[in-house]
Amino acid sequence: MSNPVIAVNVSAEQGTSLWKDAARRLKKNHAAIAGLVTVTVIILACLILPSIAGLLADPNLQNLPNKNQPPGGAHWFGTDHLGRDIFSRVLFGGRISIAVGLITTFVSITIGVCWGAFAGYCRGAVDAVLMRIVDILYALPFLIVVILLGKTIEPLTSKLTEAAINLVAGANADSAQVNTTRTWIEPITTLVPLFLAIGTLSWLTVSRIVRAQVQNVASMDFVEAARSLGLGHLRILFRHILPNSMGPIIVYTTLTIPGVMLLEAVLSFLGLGVKPPNSSWGILIEEGSNRMLSNPWLLFFPSLFFSLTLFSLNFLGDGLRDALDPKSAKD
Repeated sequence: MSNPVIAVNVSAEQGTSLWKDAARRLKKNHAAIAGLVTVTVIILACLILPSIAGLLADPNLQNLPNKNQPPGGAHWFGTDHLGRDIFSRVLFGGRISIAVGLITTFVSITIGVCWGAFAGYCRGAVDAVLMRIVDILYALPFLIVVILLGKTIEPLTSKLTEAAINLVAGANADSAQVNTTRTWIEPITTLVPLFLAIGTLSWLTVSRIVRAQVQNVASMDFVEAARSLGLGHLRILFRHILPNSMGPIIVYTTLTIPGVMLLEAVLSFLGLGVKPPNSSWGILIEEGSNRMLSNPWLLFFPSLFFSLTLFSLNFLGDGLRDALDPKSAKD
């Protein structure tokens, strides 16, 4: 008598990865998704709408007969004491604030991650030397050093501005095209010293965060397994340790961007950032606070955009932290 053959359907379980799991957790966090959508819409609006010719009014064009107009059909966000359109100035100013936040944070995070990663992985004398340098830099007056460093490299900005305008507009551009290109480029190129000054001095905190995280991850079993396989130190550090340390780094990044925006507003108020008649959200908020009783819309709309960006980045940072750290995720 033959034994019956039982068919067993064996399906291979598909593998997953840290980033796939993170994406799955992030999709469940509605606050983080709302923050991501909001900050994306604001960034795209500030980058795309001002680039469409004829869509927005000139943000620096003064029209005294229309000064102090409340929000309406002709001017959605009203006008200021010089008749300039606030809607246009908010979007054009958003380019500056977003550029300052993103570029400066990128410089800061890049330096801080590399510095802290090497200190945490090498340990011993290398760690001691690198972190003592951080302690020395912490003792320096941050704002004064930023001001001095910015002033030192500021003479290079005029040459950079003209080179960028000639590159974008072309040699055969007429005066109107050159002026339009200058409106786009000059506010950003004049802030290059600010980008470098803030970025090269604001990495100290993130270096300490990364150092502690790398030391924690480097003691785990999978790192010992990678060493036993004969993998090089750089591969272990950048392919195994740092990807498993990204949670705190990303959270700190999302919190650094609005902080840098606020610092840019302080420096612009001191005359070291955005030069008139150009503006940023920080400058618009400062100007609106001086006239908030008579023209409250001058303060409301820039503050609204800045606050939405701030809260969206905070929600997104919290969501990314939970998504990248399974221990803190609430599934």
